[in-house]
Formats: sequence, structure tokens, C-alpha cells
Amino acid sequence: MNVLFPALRDGSPAPALRFGDRALDYRQLAAVVGPLAERIGSLAPGGGPARIAVWATPTLETSVGVIAALLAGVAAVPVNPKIGERELTHIVTDSAPALVVAEPGTVLPGPLATLPRLDVEITEPAAEPAPHALPLEPGDESPALIVYTSGTTGPPKGVVLPRRALAHTLDALADTWQWTAEDVLVHALPLFHVHGLILGILGPLRRGGSVHHLGRFSPEGVTRELSAEGTMLFGVPTMYHRLALEAGENPALAKALGRARLLVSGSAALPLTDHERLTAATGRRVIERYGMTETLMNTSVRADGPDATGTVGVPLPGVYVRLVDDAGQAIETSDGETVGEIQVRGPNLFSEYLNRPDATAAAFDGGWFRTGDMAVRDASGNYRIVGRKATDLIKSGGYKIGAGEIENALLAHPGVAEAAVTGEPDEDLGERIVAWIVPATSPDPDSLPSAQELADHVAQQLAPHKRPRVVHFLEALPRNDMGKILKRDLRATTPTPGAGHA
Repeated sequence: MNVLFPALRDGSPAPALRFGDRALDYRQLAAVVGPLAERIGSLAPGGGPARIAVWATPTLETSVGVIAALLAGVAAVPVNPKIGERELTHIVTDSAPALVVAEPGTVLPGPLATLPRLDVEITEPAAEPAPHALPLEPGDESPALIVYTSGTTGPPKGVVLPRRALAHTLDALADTWQWTAEDVLVHALPLFHVHGLILGILGPLRRGGSVHHLGRFSPEGVTRELSAEGTMLFGVPTMYHRLALEAGENPALAKALGRARLLVSGSAALPLTDHERLTAATGRRVIERYGMTETLMNTSVRADGPDATGTVGVPLPGVYVRLVDDAGQAIETSDGETVGEIQVRGPNLFSEYLNRPDATAAAFDGGWFRTGDMAVRDASGNYRIVGRKATDLIKSGGYKIGAGEIENALLAHPGVAEAAVTGEPDEDLGERIVAWIVPATSPDPDSLPSAQELADHVAQQLAPHKRPRVVHFLEALPRNDMGKILKRDLRATTPTPGAGHA
């Protein structure tokens, strides 16, 4: 049995969780989660498959509720507070939670409002609370969390994550990032997914360190926390983009970022232009890692390794990664150019898709999980993601072209603020490259860079066959809660005047 949070059982007086001006040390956290875990655990007196839903607002209550469920051995289903009713109804029906855990006073939507409810009450904690015995934790294969996918190709699937996967990923990251109990993590990520909840809340607690959650992201909050106790920052590219733009004009922010021990970006690729701006302003490089709901973390640039900007680094300890071609054969070359699909195996993998044995079986090639992500591998073993197989791999004129490198080239143009690249059918080429541009200047058509100018820019940066053939100008790119560009929604958007062919 792997104890997930040793510091909780040791009665450590060290700081654990802080949200704004509300904080709990490990003794206080144990005093709160112990009784709550007992109440949750009573739902499955025979060790049955009870599940609870957690209304996952970015609060102390959400963190306490999830930790209590983990200690009780009851699988927690984090629910996005911005979720739509149709998707919520599917998740509640599919996971069949015995109750919902929420912060007091929260008004829950219909599908959750009909469930029994358990409020997480956190009163003013005692400075030295009385010790509370914590329940024995279940085995490593016991389900810990059920996290639902985004549902881009059908109803969301419930990814069953065992305790083994959580423990392995967090310990592998501790090795890769030199993550210790001395670290204070700063972030403002949502708590209904892997990045914000597992890495951002459970990660510091497994190490015996602490986390300062900003509640809402702002450069001012990052400056404040990293100027004080913060040593690490987790963020997504949209956050780092804002920091990159402001750091060059804000010496206090640049200094705060520069004193951080580790800056980590994930959930999508960080454009090279933002890497360069941040390094120039702060002297710090941003580390990228690669994971997904079904696998947790697979690769990362090492904190003690050489610079690998533009890549997601090397496989984590204990994780096996390979590239395969269209026939499913392993690609042995590491030339930085040959594109293949990433497949993964290791103790970081999920157990199953809840109630979907067909989807579980289809997701594996033998013991290898098919990620659907396409990448290249360089001579140092670093992987560079070129995009999703379904949306980011463009087959044009006999070439396999990753959207990511074209997007980076477009972002290097001074007239481009944001860029997305997709493919569309072409009778001659098979697919032609389409660029979707948010201009750095006014959307007035007279001030836009021309389609030909942008196509020539890409051809000079990369190669002629990688230039966009069509350019659309937008006021904004469609994004999800994590800042990922929703490429499937691009065709439904209305471009501003000025689109053109190159």
C-alpha cells in the first residue's frame, strides 16, 4: 500500500494549503480531512465501488474534499463548475455518484442538486489541533479519481485513475524537477483536471511542501507570491503569454519570475516567441512537459538537464515512450524530422474508461496506449509534439506537416498576435494548409499583413511546402477553460474581412 500523503500522517506543522488569506498546515489539514474521510468512507462499508462528485471550484473546500475522498478510498469525480447541463447530465448518469461534495452555500445545477449533499465545513482552525486518526488507505490499484475527457469526438469518457498512477507520476516528477518539501508551488489553475488538481494540489502535498493558489490568475498575483515564498510556478500557455508580454515592461514581475526555481508550462505547446520573451526578461527558461488525462505525465524537460526549449523533454523515470508509423511499426530514427504517433506504457496509465470496455480495448496496441498525439524525436531523446493526429497533422503534397511548427513561424511575424493552423481538403495537394490569425494590430483590413506576406514569411522560416495557402483573420481564437485552441470550432467562426489565398 502506498501512503499518498505521508506528511498528513506525520502531524507536520509545515504549511500545506493556502487560498488567498485562508490556510491550513498539515496538522490542521489532518484534523479537517480525518472526520470528513470517515463520513465519506461510510458510503462503502464493505469496500464497495462508491463514488462521489466534487463541485470543483478553485477553493480550499475542493482540495479538502478530494483529499478526504482519497484517504477514504472512495473515487472522486471532479466536476467543472462551468459545465453545460447536457454534459453534466451525462457525467452524473455515467458515474452514478452517491453524493456531491461542495462548499457551503453553493447553488448546484439540476443533475447534482438531486443528489445527497455533503458540505465541506472549514471553521477557523486551531493553532495546534488535537490529533485525529486517519483511515487506512486502500491498495494501489484502487480507483482514486475519475476525470472526464473533453468529449470532442462523442460523449465524455470517464478516465479511471488508480492510486498507483497518481503516486508514480508525482514521484517521477519529483525526480525530474528536484521537487522537495522545501518548495512552495504557485498556480491559478482550475481544480477539475490533471494539471491543476493532481499536479497542482496533490503534488505539493505528496512532497510535504505547500501550494499557494491564486484563486484567479493575474500577473500581480504571480509577482506577489514569487517575490515572497514561492519557488515554483505552474501555468498554461495563455498565462505565460500574458507574463511574457508584461515582464519586459514590468521589472518587479521580471525579477519575481527570475527568482523562481522552476517555471513549468503544460496542457498545450508554449510558442517559441513567448519562450524567448520570458528568457530575455527574466533569465529563466520555462520547462515544458507532456501528459494527458489517460496517462498523467509522460515526458518532461529535466530541471537538471540541458536546454531543450521547444520540446517536451525525455520520458519520465519508469515511463516508456515510442513513436509508431501509420502501419503501427516502431520508428527507430531520432532525426528530429520523422513524424510518428506517440504510444506510452508504464505505471502512470489509467485503469479503464468507466463503463466502456470497448473504448478501453480500442485505446491500446498490446500494452501500449495510443495517445493520438504526433511527435518527432531528436538525437538527445527529446520529443517535440507536432499536434493531434486528428486535427494537427496535415498531409499535403506527399508531406506530413505538423501544425505546431507553422504556428510558431507565424507567431514570429510582428503582425501576428495569435495563430492556429489547420488543414482542409485540396484536389491537388490532398490537404492545403490554412492559417487562422489574430493580428497584433487593429482588425481593420487595411492594417493587416497580407496572406502572401505571411505565406512568404513561413516559407522563408521553414520550407516552401509548409506555407499556408489560405489565411483567415479573426478577432479571437476559440479556446477551452485551459486555454487550448478549439480547432474543431474554427470552421464555425466568422473571419473578419481580409482573408486571402497565398
